[in-house]
Amino acid sequence: MHENLYFTNRKVNSVCWASLNHLDSHILLCLMGIAETPGCATLLPASLFVSSHPGDRPGMLCSFRIPGAWSCAWSLNIQANNCFSTGLSRRVLVTNVVTGHRQSFGTSSDVLAQQFALMAPLLFNGCRSGEIFAIDLRCRNQGKGWKATRLFHDSAVTSVQILQEEQNLMASDMAGTIKLWDLRTTKCIRQYEGHVNEYAYLPLHVHEEEGIVVAVGQDCYTRIWSFHDACLLRTIPSPHPTSKADIPSVAFSSRLGGFRGAPGLLMAVQQDLYCFSYS
Repeated sequence: MHENLYFTNRKVNSVCWASLNHLDSHILLCLMGIAETPGCATLLPASLFVSSHPGDRPGMLCSFRIPGAWSCAWSLNIQANNCFSTGLSRRVLVTNVVTGHRQSFGTSSDVLAQQFALMAPLLFNGCRSGEIFAIDLRCRNQGKGWKATRLFHDSAVTSVQILQEEQNLMASDMAGTIKLWDLRTTKCIRQYEGHVNEYAYLPLHVHEEEGIVVAVGQDCYTRIWSFHDACLLRTIPSPHPTSKADIPSVAFSSRLGGFRGAPGLLMAVQQDLYCFSYS
């Protein structure tokens, strides 16, 4: 266990890893404004959260004034090097951490989920309106035609994940719909049934190597589907009484405990941590 050296009295709307100095060197936080203090995006060195020698320097910590960010994503794409994006109300902002340069793209809805592609110069966004669109990072913010792809759900999109070959994208929404999209044809090629969501911001976990999709619903059930045929493989109830205030958080590992470890699922509910073996 490590002591938490960073505290904030503001709500964290979104968080992701940021690779500024090296892979996962920083943590990017989107903080809500409070009273006279505006909202911001803050880069924290990950070394703040690991044991180190007293003389070690924690690295760069910086903040950018970005009020009202719903989502954030860090770019590993060489065409958007040292950049992160924030999804705002009717706007997407792409910021270069080193130069401070910003690009702004107007949207018709709040942007609740984001992810940069690695090979193609694209930033994918999921909106409250149900629209999913990609921004071509080579286009200027004042120019036209920067929407490279458009897909549509019937409810607010809370998660977008680009798959390994960048030919498919998986998305989930506030109606409990989970869809696998073909980005070349812009058609839904698979739908994963049974997820329960009415209004919550729930994550989606895709593990292509193991061939599974994992999500926790508002009913507090963790569901595991086959990635390849969308068959529901397993349903795990919460060890605690069902409560929308205590929806479990889960993390899947292909090698739980180390290189020789077996696949397993960690589940956190309230102050308790559970481990489920998976095979």
